[in-house]
Amino acid sequence: MAETLTFIHAADLHIGAPFRGLRAVSDEWARRLSDAIPAAWDRVVETAVSRRVDFVVVAGDIFDSVRASYRDYLRFFEGLQRLDAEGIPSYLCTGNHDPLSLWQKDFFALPPSATMLAADRPDFALFERDGQPLAIIGGRGYPNKVWSPHENIAAGITRAAALDFLGERAVAAPFAVGVLHTGLNLDPVKAPTDPAALLQTGFDYWALGHIHRHFVNDEADPRVVFSGCVQGRDVRETGPRGVYVVELAEHAAPHLTFVPTASVVWESLEVDISDCANIPSLVKKVMRELFAVNGTVSCEMMVSRITLTGTTPLHEVLERPGVLEDVRASLNDAYSEFFCDGLTDATRAPVDETALRAEGLFPAVFLRTADALGADVDAQIDYLQEEFLARNIPLTAGLSAKKARRLTDEATRLVLDLLLQGGDER
Repeated sequence: MAETLTFIHAADLHIGAPFRGLRAVSDEWARRLSDAIPAAWDRVVETAVSRRVDFVVVAGDIFDSVRASYRDYLRFFEGLQRLDAEGIPSYLCTGNHDPLSLWQKDFFALPPSATMLAADRPDFALFERDGQPLAIIGGRGYPNKVWSPHENIAAGITRAAALDFLGERAVAAPFAVGVLHTGLNLDPVKAPTDPAALLQTGFDYWALGHIHRHFVNDEADPRVVFSGCVQGRDVRETGPRGVYVVELAEHAAPHLTFVPTASVVWESLEVDISDCANIPSLVKKVMRELFAVNGTVSCEMMVSRITLTGTTPLHEVLERPGVLEDVRASLNDAYSEFFCDGLTDATRAPVDETALRAEGLFPAVFLRTADALGADVDAQIDYLQEEFLARNIPLTAGLSAKKARRLTDEATRLVLDLLLQGGDER
């Protein structure tokens, strides 16, 4: 009968990290946010226990800072101790935020079932189930905050090296799992390594940390995977955050199941309010959009940054002092589990271009000039290239005809808005 193995791949807990870039929040939201990151670790542990996995891997950046507090260590070690009590081993490595040389080793000792992989060399451990060797665990952590550019963090981590290190008993283990905190080929500064080289190591799965988004090389064998962070910390880390439950079986491809662990999800969205007749209808539409987005992220609490778009008579209303902030307050009062951290007005006032052209005044001349420029896409791109070069700024290689047309349209609307609002008055 073919052997199977199930484990959790987690990384980038960043216990002790602050939430970044937030406006002033209520006492209740401050409490929610301060507990969100350690609570995500609690959910990792709960997932491991409820699913009865064989072991848990944490691939670095357990703590956000080398000065992590006693309270942060206590929360993490309570999770390790619960895993130990449930008979679930854990395998850990350090990252650039919490290098091994700076761990607070006086706070706690690892429980018997927890293994911290070495940081000064490739390290290996053997997982056994019911007295039988089942999996080789190989990897290494960060010894210091900065990784030497002259050293490959994955060097020497192979199945052959593991057998030399662990001895004959490891030969019977059908599986091998690698654990690293690395930029791979996605971040050339933080301990990069060649993903193609990892495929030649004889391992079945590479559990990686450092990149805060999900990444799976579905086309390659073995899988090289970033599980992402367990809890987003700012608006750049939007969407679901969590861990992978990994199932390995002999002579079969790994099976990965994503399990959300974040209690607070960040989202950034645009809402077209062209069809809103007044502020109350605007608030209702934004709330509908928030609920729609929230339905896809498997999380009850959500922090959002919202941009209002569209052509609407409300543009003039939203520009009045204090109105936008009042709308943001109304959104935050509407549903206690959603917090709007930022509300931006990118709407436009309605413009009757037909009437402007018929008047024959300066706006009409400007619109004819814009039409002529918009009709010659090559000339637009040449003009942009010249302007960028004159300012010693590289022009994006992805500037297509469609993007050039959109830039022209946006510039045209901006100038019209300034003209019609008296933006050129002295």
